[in-house]
Amino acid sequence: MLESKNDLGGAAMSVPELYACIYARELPAQALVRLRPELHDKPCVVIEGEPPLQTVCSLNMRARLVGLRRGMTKVEVDTFEGVIVLLRSQRTEDAVTRILLECAGCFTPRVEDRSFDGAFLCALDIAGTEALFGPPLMLAKQLRQRLRSIGISVVVTVSANLHTSICLAKGITGGIPIQIVRRGDEAKALSILPLTVLDVTEAQQETFQAWGIRTVGALAALPEKSLISRLGQNAKRLLQLAKGQHPHLLQPIDVPFVLEERAGLDMPLDDLESLLFGLSTMLEQLILRAKSRVYALASVRITLCLDGGGTHERVVNPRVPTNDKQLWLKLLHLELQNHPPQSAILAVDLHAEPGETSKMQLGLFSPQLPEPGRLDVTLARITAIVGEGNVGQAVLDDTRRAGDFHVEAFCIPSTEPEQTEMPSRLCLRVLRPAERTTVQLRSGRPREVYFRQRRYMVEEVYGPWLSGGDWWDEAIWGNEQWDVIGRTSDSGFLACRLAHDFIQNDWRVAGLYD
Repeated sequence: MLESKNDLGGAAMSVPELYACIYARELPAQALVRLRPELHDKPCVVIEGEPPLQTVCSLNMRARLVGLRRGMTKVEVDTFEGVIVLLRSQRTEDAVTRILLECAGCFTPRVEDRSFDGAFLCALDIAGTEALFGPPLMLAKQLRQRLRSIGISVVVTVSANLHTSICLAKGITGGIPIQIVRRGDEAKALSILPLTVLDVTEAQQETFQAWGIRTVGALAALPEKSLISRLGQNAKRLLQLAKGQHPHLLQPIDVPFVLEERAGLDMPLDDLESLLFGLSTMLEQLILRAKSRVYALASVRITLCLDGGGTHERVVNPRVPTNDKQLWLKLLHLELQNHPPQSAILAVDLHAEPGETSKMQLGLFSPQLPEPGRLDVTLARITAIVGEGNVGQAVLDDTRRAGDFHVEAFCIPSTEPEQTEMPSRLCLRVLRPAERTTVQLRSGRPREVYFRQRRYMVEEVYGPWLSGGDWWDEAIWGNEQWDVIGRTSDSGFLACRLAHDFIQNDWRVAGLYD
């Protein structure tokens, strides 16, 4: 029971227990097919084991309709036409289990994982969630719809007793995806189910068969003392389960939010165009899960498992987080075109980092700004031409050496930059590279300058400004700079900045004043 106190300091109010159970049958088959829409309408089986002793461990409904069953050998499966045979992937099943638990965690933080081999099973404590999701039936529909959107078909049951929900989920047949048990009707709801939903042992099953007990209701009708005297203390637990009265202490787990998707390929793939078709489905799932937490995708890392055991990894970082699937496909396509894998692809992993959704409030009369996505695509295309690290914005280095800068990636600020009034100054047009010149000195100051085959007599000179750096390295440098104004004999005019490397004794014109 959950307890809470009212605001007036009164007595505690108890919240009745209420549990939901999520059960996904044939998890190995569903996990492998969910990202492959072309297989949804085909009979598919999953095999495990070492050849030639491989057997069917999971299959979808269409495979059951054509007569396939668990335990069949690979040779028996090959006698059926049109059946898709897949190899079991424990890594894919674990990833899908984490995704299912993550979706369940969106409805309540108290989630207990009770999965077993070949099936997903978890219990949710949904007591007190009516204000958020409505009555239990509405919550169950939302929960099933959310899981269905990620490609997994599940059964959802709700009951005041946790074990009753689990037994109902295992025993539901006939295409009933949701079942709600009213409080006090647990024994009635369980009465028609077979004994296998109680997880009885083989010895107990044989004993019950000899007694003619085949349903949960028949077991619940047996006298408790007589049953315990014949089967031991475990019989009391079975009776409590059959009557929907067995208590349980929920053991919630911490469900991490990790945006990952993995897809294996049936055969090595060399064509990037074919790879994009699978990436589209994987990105759609990542975007759907990010939207459920009010996030956008900030970056996507793609890892290609290559033939021969190697991997090829690339990262795409747009300027702003976005959930535009077509934009992500275009950026991934351009990235893989610029950096193609060296061999055939066997599997694909996508890992995304979530980011805050970006929205900009525009003014009523302000012009519409270009979309950030177009900038990302344009920069990716330019990068393919000029090379990695040559596209961005110039940023001055933290040094006194004139003209030293590096290129950083463009970033879109979240706020408008402040408007500051700059005083009017002379404009120095920097020459790159600086042009060599000859300077004559008088008393250590420039007197004549020979520049571009003309001689200028210096009228005004300012400086010097000394600078230097890297004295601890072989690349030690030092120079002095002068601003000079000179004229020729025919009234030619020159206003420039001279740079003198006094280590190499080299004079250059670093820039011209306009």
